Amino acid sequence: MTNAFAVRAGDPGSSARAGEIRTPHGPIATPAFAPVASQGSVKGLTHDRVESLGAQLLLCNAYHLFLRPGPETIRRLGGLHRFMSWTRPILTDSGGFQIYSLSPLARVRPDGVAFASPIDGTKFFLTPEAVLDIQIALGSDIMMALDYFVPYPSPAEKVREAVETTTRWAKRARDRHRDGDSGSQLWGITQGSVDLELRLRSTDDLVALDFEGYAIGGLGLGESRTQRLEILERSDALIPRDKPRYLMGIGYIADILEAVERGIDLFDCVLPTRNARNGSLFTSRGVVAIKNKKYAGDEGPLDPDCACPTCRRYSRAYLRHLFERGEIASAVLNTIHNLFFYLDIFAKIRQSIQSQSFQRVKLNLMNSLKEVTR
Repeated sequence: MTNAFAVRAGDPGSSARAGEIRTPHGPIATPAFAPVASQGSVKGLTHDRVESLGAQLLLCNAYHLFLRPGPETIRRLGGLHRFMSWTRPILTDSGGFQIYSLSPLARVRPDGVAFASPIDGTKFFLTPEAVLDIQIALGSDIMMALDYFVPYPSPAEKVREAVETTTRWAKRARDRHRDGDSGSQLWGITQGSVDLELRLRSTDDLVALDFEGYAIGGLGLGESRTQRLEILERSDALIPRDKPRYLMGIGYIADILEAVERGIDLFDCVLPTRNARNGSLFTSRGVVAIKNKKYAGDEGPLDPDCACPTCRRYSRAYLRHLFERGEIASAVLNTIHNLFFYLDIFAKIRQSIQSQSFQRVKLNLMNSLKEVTR
């Protein structure tokens, strides 16, 4: 797919831009946030509810879906969109992070990765081509090339090995993708941890392969804010302006705003949904720990400035009661709020870039959210 991304507006004071990613299942207005639906579902919500909150796309995980129910089962049932009854775009992660983090016996070889299923111990070996074929069988709109992730911190030689392996695998995935006609986009993932020389080498290598988009992987794992921002700034200078950029796994709003300012277009994170289930709720006046006893008699809404269904109908006292009693409704209502909160902020970010007021909106959000950045 060519010319699948267009920049519609830019911020005169930074690299922030508003654009559009075109996919077979509709456009994605950027900057955008993808709720995480690793197993084909956003935990706690039905897809009609997720749509009503403003989600433009979902992130599913090829590793989890490969293990259960299997890509061939999903393909026979009409592909992932039909299987999970989601009509909008889907991005599938390659599962590289999950292979290395969930399977302690994973072994990287020159031609792929061997690992054991955490479910029943079944042994698998996946090549970059096989990972791409899995995502093609799923029918995703945006597919990620298999990369080699190493944890932070790692020895320099391991980071170098990860960069070299990622480049080699990316080329193989790119060649397989060009041989087919899936209609889906294939994006590459840069690695290099916080080693600027290696990160820039990885970016150069992948840009030369001319992917439809580029993800920046291996960040948000303990590095300093200064290190992360420097990598984003240098990446902005290297990745072509006509290609979308995706910062994987970063979820704090303060971090997202800094990344948008440095040219990032797409984000995903489990933070809003996972924190919702744990009773940590994001509001325009700071984070609310709903289990706190002081909310037991609070008749007010969770966030007076929020227009989500949870805030329009239910009190803090009731939300605390549900959480304390372990009711399923607690996870549902909390997730509705947190996800709406995130998607609404992204709508404000897009509008501010289009109206050339991003710097003012960013400052207002940073002052009001009172978040602790990592």
